[in-house]
Amino acid sequence: MQPKVSIIMGSTSDLPVMKKAADFLNDLKIPFEINALSAHRTPEQVEAFAKSAEDRGVKVIIAAAGMAAHLPGVIASMVKIPVIGVPIKASLDGLDALLAIVQMPPGIPVATVGIDGAQNAGILAAQMIATGDAETSAKLADFKESLKEKIVKANEALKEVTYEYKTN
Repeated sequence: MQPKVSIIMGSTSDLPVMKKAADFLNDLKIPFEINALSAHRTPEQVEAFAKSAEDRGVKVIIAAAGMAAHLPGVIASMVKIPVIGVPIKASLDGLDALLAIVQMPPGIPVATVGIDGAQNAGILAAQMIATGDAETSAKLADFKESLKEKIVKANEALKEVTYEYKTN
């Protein structure tokens, strides 16, 4: 089985956040890989990874980074496939990572989700794959429908909440 998505993080300390992307991809049965690579500590390995990703069948890369947050941009500079950046809340409430990832120079785009938004990164990666994969598209449609059902159930539960001045 070849990975369609690669989840990369600068350190395994990011795994508790990135697990949400892995869980989503796993639930949709999209093959993925997870690696820890650092733009600063292992630049040669980052380059080797990036330059081999497409040949290995990877369609989308999800790259997480905190603090200096160079990993997503460095990878994006070396590949033709989409890169999704996940800013990690490591310092300055994650705003430094968010700005470092989202403010890329022209020609080097990185799709960026919210701070610690790994689940959305997994969903976005699945949506990118679904553009050419009917099975993944159908699974995403089911997922979106389940989101709607959760809200309907939540509204039903809210009807049971009572307050003296609540009118519904």
